[in-house]
Amino acid sequence: MNRSVALLLIIATGVISVICPRGLTPPPPEAAVSPEYTFAVVPQFEQRKLYAIWKPIIGELERRTGLTFKLVTTLKIQDFEREFLKGFFDFVYMNPYHIVKGYPSPGYIPLVSDNKPLRGILVVRKDSPVQNIGDLTGKVVAFPSPNALGACLMIRADLERLHHITVKPLYVKTHSSVYLHVAKGLAAAGGGVGKTLQEQSGAIRDALRVIYTTRDLQSHPVAAHPRVRKEDREKVRQAFLDMGNTPEGRALLSLVPIQQIVPVTMEAYRPMLGWGLENYYDPTWSEE
Repeated sequence: MNRSVALLLIIATGVISVICPRGLTPPPPEAAVSPEYTFAVVPQFEQRKLYAIWKPIIGELERRTGLTFKLVTTLKIQDFEREFLKGFFDFVYMNPYHIVKGYPSPGYIPLVSDNKPLRGILVVRKDSPVQNIGDLTGKVVAFPSPNALGACLMIRADLERLHHITVKPLYVKTHSSVYLHVAKGLAAAGGGVGKTLQEQSGAIRDALRVIYTTRDLQSHPVAAHPRVRKEDREKVRQAFLDMGNTPEGRALLSLVPIQQIVPVTMEAYRPMLGWGLENYYDPTWSEE
């Protein structure tokens, strides 16, 4: 064997050591390869708008954490829910009800959320004879979809479980369509959330009044799959919090929208487990 290239193996005390011949240096240990994590976003906007909002945020996360992320989403909420429940995503920005649906398996871990709570609202026409929710018994109420958390699930659970009021739901696909149905007198009332009501034209807003607001709920979380390394989860949590401490970062997050980002745990969402929302959730619902 040629000594200039041979490696001498010496077995001592049960340990095999590798000795390089003189003049040769051993190869460096293989560098730990950081994984590329998927970062999924619930399809709350059409895809071009969603990517325009989230790509800069992902870029800022990569800069602050040194990690690599692949931004992913789905065209339909049903596809997102299916893949989320199978644990396909490493990090995910989701509807708060998703974190409950995924508890205890796959058991995503909430990291941060907006400090502003999520609330559902019921609106009626400004000139409607309906003065309180008791007047809606048996009436047609418009909702975006049966699985819209603030705009339907929370409202229906409150009406039936807290106030013992039954209505006739009419699903019209979008929040804007809900408000339009109510303004035109096609439904006695409609379910939405404060943010989407404020996004409507002045003419629509002026034609409506809010008669009910649901219980507060912790807003949409960014969460991590349990398989993600704890140190990487904490890097992402801290990066989001640091973004919230700069004008540039707050401007990016405001488009999500997140007004004041704060750390969050599963305890903030656990009360939902007792609200009976699953009684109103429809797994067969399709937007088509």
